Amino acid sequence: MEDVARLAGVSIKTVSRVINAEAGVREPTRDRVRAAIAELGYRPDPYARSLAGQRSFLLALVYGDAAASYLMDVQKGMLAACAERHYAMMLCPLDARSRPQSATMGTAARLQDALGRARPDGLLLTPPLTDDADLHALLMSTNQRYASLSPWLASPDGHEDIGARMDDTAAVHELVQALIERGHRHIGYLDGPPEHGASHWRRTGVLNALAQAGLALPAQRVAQADFSFESALPAARQLLDQSPPPTAIVAANDDMAAAVLRVAWERGIRVPEALSVCGFDDSPLSRQLNPPLTTIRQPTQDMARTATLELIDLIGGSSEGHMHTLPYQIQWRGTVADAS
Repeated sequence: MEDVARLAGVSIKTVSRVINAEAGVREPTRDRVRAAIAELGYRPDPYARSLAGQRSFLLALVYGDAAASYLMDVQKGMLAACAERHYAMMLCPLDARSRPQSATMGTAARLQDALGRARPDGLLLTPPLTDDADLHALLMSTNQRYASLSPWLASPDGHEDIGARMDDTAAVHELVQALIERGHRHIGYLDGPPEHGASHWRRTGVLNALAQAGLALPAQRVAQADFSFESALPAARQLLDQSPPPTAIVAANDDMAAAVLRVAWERGIRVPEALSVCGFDDSPLSRQLNPPLTTIRQPTQDMARTATLELIDLIGGSSEGHMHTLPYQIQWRGTVADAS
């Protein structure tokens, strides 16, 4: 630490404050100290840090039934932030498959069971746990710091949301608007589970774009699944059974869009000549499909990194924490064409 202080031209106490994300250090000084840490390859001793204060320098990623590709991106983003700020990270799964012994417990009890004897300084919550009232109540009653990815509802306890999100509604609105401009009038929508904020936002984007063009979304052109490929297969069949069938289907994530492509292939429906298909997330799967899937890129890794850095700053007292909205990008690939 002495070498870092010497190279940065600051005191050892200032270096300690920067490492621990404490308040009272100007941003240019923080940048200078971080540059010195990187140049020297300095690695703080987590055990010594925890003994010196009341912190564990451990963060927990709390998740439920998240898609594997989404969860992997969240982990990568959170790990990047933890590496930058010299924190450790633990996984805290609350889904019934990972912790069958706690399947009958409420969410708050499952969290306590999953954490065991660990005492993380903060938690990063993923949807739909970001909106779980029991979980929020537990975190507030124990004064546990946390950040959220894409929270849907305002915190019931008045806690100001901290973390990162993107504008799902605007993204889907732009996508559907482009489909309409390419002549599509019979557009189907494959929705996600109702407890997910993402399902609400993405459905709203579809409805808004159609309404703006003077079009409707009849009930028979909406099907619902749980974001998984398997659950989306019967939903895709339901949509393609309609008469007339949709000329385009927008799915609330890439896994469900892949199910639409599978059913279209089974029925000999050519994509994109007879049916355009779009997804959401820009998961690795979207680039592996044939044809490659048109989708909306959700910057999941960047969102997780941003939310984790906000959480660390909140823990250290150097920030009150903020909710950041990150930009999306539509990835136009091989599953969209003009309506025939």
